[in-house]
Amino acid sequence: FAFELVEKFFWQYWGQLGIDRDRFIGLAAQDLPWGPQYSMTVLALRLSAFANGVSKLHGEVSRDMWQFLWPDTPVAQVPIGHITNGVHTKTWLAGELRALYSKYLAADWLEEVDAPETWQAIDQIPDAELWAVHQQRKALMVAEMRKRVQRQYLRYGEGPRRLHEAAELLDPHALTLGFARRFATYKRATLIFQDEERLLKILNHPERPVQIVFSGKAHPADEPGKGLIQHIYQLSQRPEFSGKILFVENYDMNIARHLVAGVDVWLNNPRRPHEASGTSGQKAALCGSPNFSVLDGWWVEGYNGENGWSIGEERAYKDEATQDEADVQHLYTTLEEEIVPLFYTRDAAGIPTGWIEKMKNAIRTCAPTFSMRRMVKEYTECYYLPAATMGNAFADDHYANARALATWKSQIHQRWQALHLQAESQGQGQIVVGEALPIRARLWLNGVDSQEVAVELVVGTQNGTNELVNPLVVPMNRMGEENGALIFEGTITPKDSGMLNVG
Repeated sequence: FAFELVEKFFWQYWGQLGIDRDRFIGLAAQDLPWGPQYSMTVLALRLSAFANGVSKLHGEVSRDMWQFLWPDTPVAQVPIGHITNGVHTKTWLAGELRALYSKYLAADWLEEVDAPETWQAIDQIPDAELWAVHQQRKALMVAEMRKRVQRQYLRYGEGPRRLHEAAELLDPHALTLGFARRFATYKRATLIFQDEERLLKILNHPERPVQIVFSGKAHPADEPGKGLIQHIYQLSQRPEFSGKILFVENYDMNIARHLVAGVDVWLNNPRRPHEASGTSGQKAALCGSPNFSVLDGWWVEGYNGENGWSIGEERAYKDEATQDEADVQHLYTTLEEEIVPLFYTRDAAGIPTGWIEKMKNAIRTCAPTFSMRRMVKEYTECYYLPAATMGNAFADDHYANARALATWKSQIHQRWQALHLQAESQGQGQIVVGEALPIRARLWLNGVDSQEVAVELVVGTQNGTNELVNPLVVPMNRMGEENGALIFEGTITPKDSGMLNVG
């Protein structure tokens, strides 16, 4: 928000808080290309005891994005952690699958959904039973999508012929991919259409057909996102894509439930690393639909090579066009050479045993790790309880501890510049991998209390912007006093060769 807008509506706040206008604005000020703004994210980061991303990669990206709030702090040490999102098992697990799991898992499995051992018994489910339930859910999904499209056609004023066509859309025996979510441009909903000729060959294979069901909504103000939906719908109406590409309007939880439990593969291809977490794929994996996804968001942690498929590589590209080209070529090749053949390879009884192994791996590995129960436990243990403990401690004796801490912080900031540190080593610039290197430091306090300081060794390599990458921090031991200086000693043992920065 512009500073003028903040002043207009919040001018009375700084008086109530006992601070001036500049201090109030400074709490949230962020310099942006179009000028300084009042940033709610900056305000939250500066006033919160804890901050976290919603996946491991999101935490890494966030530390890099907001490092400027902690100047002189290496990115790896920026105080932003991560807790990966999870989904509510009972809400998103289809009833038929819940009944099947209950036959083979422990009696209390729904109370221990976050425990990996709970899900080991998934392997005991006979392939034929799991496949039968999946086919049942797939048939229900097909029926629901047909019904939804018929409603669409009725709204459009279509005649009997088109309504009859809608009643026969989708082949319940064909490999079916699902793509359903918010239509934001970074999610690249139309990526798979980059090479229409190659895609048509995949979709219209005479013996191994493939079909894709799309659904979702864009934010009302997101014109590019709405344009993606329009483009996919128009493609679905072309004769060559008819019956192979389906867009289902008015996306809601009912459509989502049918899709995550009824499609064979869950497709997800955001522009890495823009996906904070994503949860639709977690719901699909819980229901036995393996993910086919870019290694972004939660899938970076979820993918193990046996429980789904990846799209593209975990690296940066020179521009978006290059990234799109690399990702879509990998997408097509994986479909052609891995996913389609595996799905259509059947045993004598018509069961795709290799595919079912992939389904079981997806359920067993993803269901516990990406459950909401695990997520809430981590928030409670890592953030909520520590925050409550600190809050209670600060509130004691009419916030005496909070006032004391504020006073100490103000004073230590003023006194910090008086400290003088001098370090020396015996390596003389030459460090041998695997050999301990002793470091000695002298610290002149110049009025600072010795209980207020600690000395640490920081070791790491520098990137192109002279920032330390994944620094190693080693506490130094206080050894005594010499000529008015405190003496600290510590050692480092390099594990890799190359240029190291030690400080």
